[in-house]
Amino acid sequence: MKLYHFSEEARIEVFHPRVKANRTDMSPVVWAIDEEHQFTFFVPRNCPRIVYTRHEGMSEEDEIRFFGHTSADIVMTMETRWYNKMIETPLYRYELPPESFECFDEIAGYYISREMVEPVGKTEIRDSLQRLLSLGIDFRFTPDLHPLKDAILRSSLKDFGIHRFEYAIGAAEF
Repeated sequence: MKLYHFSEEARIEVFHPRVKANRTDMSPVVWAIDEEHQFTFFVPRNCPRIVYTRHEGMSEEDEIRFFGHTSADIVMTMETRWYNKMIETPLYRYELPPESFECFDEIAGYYISREMVEPVGKTEIRDSLQRLLSLGIDFRFTPDLHPLKDAILRSSLKDFGIHRFEYAIGAAEF
């Protein structure tokens, strides 16, 4: 199993456990993402985005509403105002040794370690949008993520992620 941590910082030598801002009830940990779900981090760190996946059990109405005009099984949407930052920002994918990690969320692909972790490799990514498109992901831009978030939360979709929404336009109420 391969685990990764994405950053805009080019020279991280050690990852120290820390408390995550939106999970202050947890003890300090190092976060990682598995290989299957790494695509959700091919964007600048604070980029608000919504990712959802076609799955069994969603209503026919929601299948049509969210996937009616695409053959892709994954749709990722971000705010248009983040386009230039996405194109201009290099990302660094650090590969982390899996030994000290435990699964935190299997559906999302999140893993945590309570120990200090030294990366075993690093890859610079300058073409993240192209990488997403080459994976067959339906990548969309919208001026405002709120209508999509509201529609998903009222839908039968169960496999979705609303990431960094605190940085979305007018997100104070989320």
